[in-house]
Amino acid sequence: MKEEEIEVRAQKAQELFKQGYNCSQAVFASCADIYGLTDEQLALRLSASFGGGMGRMRLVCGAASGMFMLAGLQNGSATPHDSEGKMANYAYVQDLAGQFKGKYGSLICAELLGLAPKPEEPKPAERTPQYYEKRPCSEMIAEAVRIYLRSL
Repeated sequence: MKEEEIEVRAQKAQELFKQGYNCSQAVFASCADIYGLTDEQLALRLSASFGGGMGRMRLVCGAASGMFMLAGLQNGSATPHDSEGKMANYAYVQDLAGQFKGKYGSLICAELLGLAPKPEEPKPAERTPQYYEKRPCSEMIAEAVRIYLRSL
């Protein structure tokens, strides 16, 4: 894939995030059409639970989770006893995770944001200009898209 197309998709992911979608939704929905998943609402619903570090528990970063979901579309095994296929997919996910962690130092949402683990309530933070200013999520979303698409 050409760098120009990668950047268009990275920007689309950032736009989705700025519209109010979570990190996982932004990454996954910006690229799901590559695999024939052209129903954007379905892509957004499939990836919805992984935002906020999985259901706002601040565990695995949503941008990374979106990238891993795309990896499943690329080469995930759909056969129960396909050990080779599972191993290939896990190796691919581990490579993507290593690249993301190498750039940001962690895959854990709380660590990336410098926040305490799991907040008291599941209610997402209000999306204000201050929210976007203090969080590195938009750049991490774009970089997750770049890492993923450059791996193809």
